[in-house]
Amino acid sequence: MTDTDLPSMKDEKVKTISRSPSRWNTLEFYFYYACFIIIIPYMFYVAHSLSKETHVHYSQYASRLSEGWIFGRKVDNSDAQYAHFRNNLPKLLLLSLLFIGLNRSLSSFTQRVDGRLRLLALLSIIVTTALHGTSAIKILAIISTSYTIGRLAGGSKLNPIFSWIFNLGVLFLNEAYNGYTFGAAHTDLNWLDNYSGIIPRWHVLFNFVMLRLISFNMDYYWQLNKTRAEYKEKNDDDLIVTALSDKDRINIPCKPTDYNYIYFLAYVLYTPLYLCGPILTYNDFISQMYIPSSNLTRRFVAIYAVRLVCVVLLMEWVLHYIYVVAISKEKAWDGDTPLELSMIGYFNLVIIWMKLLIPWRFFRLWALADGVWVEENMVRCMSNNFSAQRFWKSWHRTFNRWLIRYVYVPLGGAKYFMFNMWVVFTFVALWHDIELKLLAWGWLICLFLLPEIIASQLFSYKKFGNKPYYRIVCGIGAVGNILMMMVANLIGFCVGLDGMKDMLSQIFGTVDGLVFLVSVVCTLFVGVQVMFEIRESEKRRGDKRYLM
Repeated sequence: MTDTDLPSMKDEKVKTISRSPSRWNTLEFYFYYACFIIIIPYMFYVAHSLSKETHVHYSQYASRLSEGWIFGRKVDNSDAQYAHFRNNLPKLLLLSLLFIGLNRSLSSFTQRVDGRLRLLALLSIIVTTALHGTSAIKILAIISTSYTIGRLAGGSKLNPIFSWIFNLGVLFLNEAYNGYTFGAAHTDLNWLDNYSGIIPRWHVLFNFVMLRLISFNMDYYWQLNKTRAEYKEKNDDDLIVTALSDKDRINIPCKPTDYNYIYFLAYVLYTPLYLCGPILTYNDFISQMYIPSSNLTRRFVAIYAVRLVCVVLLMEWVLHYIYVVAISKEKAWDGDTPLELSMIGYFNLVIIWMKLLIPWRFFRLWALADGVWVEENMVRCMSNNFSAQRFWKSWHRTFNRWLIRYVYVPLGGAKYFMFNMWVVFTFVALWHDIELKLLAWGWLICLFLLPEIIASQLFSYKKFGNKPYYRIVCGIGAVGNILMMMVANLIGFCVGLDGMKDMLSQIFGTVDGLVFLVSVVCTLFVGVQVMFEIRESEKRRGDKRYLM
């Protein structure tokens, strides 16, 4: 476990196959391949059948569909979050190209970091004003207040206390007052509310700004308590010119003079990562201004761009042929079979994964093309997760690392794991949105983590790893994990508590439903064994993703 990954109380399941030879060419796995060839296409067939115009429920959700562009098919653009991104993708692409061109042109006038960051801060303020109009004044007021708190509190413990109180308070007030209006302060200011920019609801995106505000204040606080020189036996100048590892860029403080207002503005309002991340710490950002990451190459950026285009086209195909989002919004599933209901739930989760993957990859690509390295948020497919603990390492990876650095470790880390996980997931739920279903999601995650944690301690590899049944028992436990994760995420991000209750009662409230449950368990077990072997293959070739 590293200080940038959520703890997994030792990943016992991977150890079950860590010393065994490859199973890809065994009779057991040939059986699994046959299952994949039959089951996966059939899953798509069922989901597509529910989306045909001839289906009995089509008229219930047809109004949510829009005109498409693939072979005369309608498109399910009913997810408001992804629809906003999809509809504005051409504008975002144009903005990204203009930003990169302007930033590079302006930066060519000066090679000094100070000069480049001043120009970057100015450019970011201009873009923020274009996006939010006069609400940019509100944003600047809030972030400047947070900066002032950090600078005044300095290295005292009041810094993290007041920084967290202020920023959490802003999240709640933003929601309560719907982003505020100038007219509420004074009627003479009503005219300012008429210039709201391209994205009037600025406060919806402020959650990501809040993470950067905490990062600056906490990194500054730690720098004052443990200076740069204490991390390595080198002076400050040596640390600037020496190529640092990704971990060093995060942990080693910047120079004291680097924690200033101009650099702060350039970081907090950095346009490629402003709207929805991925998340970069202040220390890392400033470090890259001095020495760009060695991870960045033109070839990597070009290949990443091609991958983004491919996944966007795949999402378009899914939205044109599988209308499960519209179906779930209208709850148009009365009389559907347990299999059909489960496919509605499963493909909703697939679309949730893709609707987050695509914007994160777009904005990451924007940052990469601009010369800033930021980690990938999603490193595994949604369907390639068997551990609830590992799932959070690979789902929103940069947020996970932010949580470890700024929440989990300051609260005592693994020493108080059973307490800290409740604090962490309560914060995560409230940070996403102040809704009951998200609180339920966060607390369900904590509850569902407990069986895995307890089982990994009682049924450890050290005690039972040499038993022939160990991998099988771990597989059964992993199936339970998958079912619980699906339930939690459907509640939090799709159908809510009532919708989940309705779906579960219809799936498992009959004899046919219980028989179907057995088939689901068997199918997931096959998938889990393949997941185990994928990670074992990664381990054999030295790929650290096997830990996720």
